[in-house]
Amino acid sequence: MISQKKEKISREPASTEGKGYKPFSVKFEVFGEEMIEKEVKQSGNSGRVYLPPEWVGKQVKIIRID
Repeated sequence: MISQKKEKISREPASTEGKGYKPFSVKFEVFGEEMIEKEVKQSGNSGRVYLPPEWVGKQVKIIRID
């Protein structure tokens, strides 16, 4: 049996001293190979983002920015 650890995630910024934070926004620091910014398109009852074919089989992270 696989044990899963549940963690409570705070939706408040770590520090509110900096300006430009919207309520419930968080800051992420991500290291990777390349980045693409795209708009999610409607696809049935869901959303879809097309990525380059070279990315097939690669691990990606998606962060909603607005």
